[in-house]
Amino acid sequence: MDSSAYMAYDYPVLGAFWTMMWIFLWILWLVLLFRIIADIFRDDTMSGWGKAGWLVLVVVVPFLGVFVYVLARGKGMGKREMEQARAQQQAFDTYVRETARGAGRTSEVEELAKLSEIRARGDISDEEFRRAKEKILH
Repeated sequence: MDSSAYMAYDYPVLGAFWTMMWIFLWILWLVLLFRIIADIFRDDTMSGWGKAGWLVLVVVVPFLGVFVYVLARGKGMGKREMEQARAQQQAFDTYVRETARGAGRTSEVEELAKLSEIRARGDISDEEFRRAKEKILH
């Protein structure tokens, strides 16, 4: 028998290393598989039959399917990933900008309505109302 086949088990630390390496590679494989499946559904340029074909290939023959997909469509996969990240960042920035703008001040309509209520109660004169209204509108 070949003595190198038993080498990992002769040294427990080396056996643990090999076990951890195989677990790491298995997790890496699953992450890659799910990213490819997500990319298949994300690609808007591919037809429904094309998506179904790639999905069947990746699920039925996973190692070969993933290898072929990465070779054939890997560059586009990276571009689609970047576009999605850019779109998410832009949506987040827009949300933050709108939230910060809305939280810091009220709308002009709300301010004018409050100003009208104050004038209707008689707390400010017509001249003060006119100046405050100009300030709000400009």
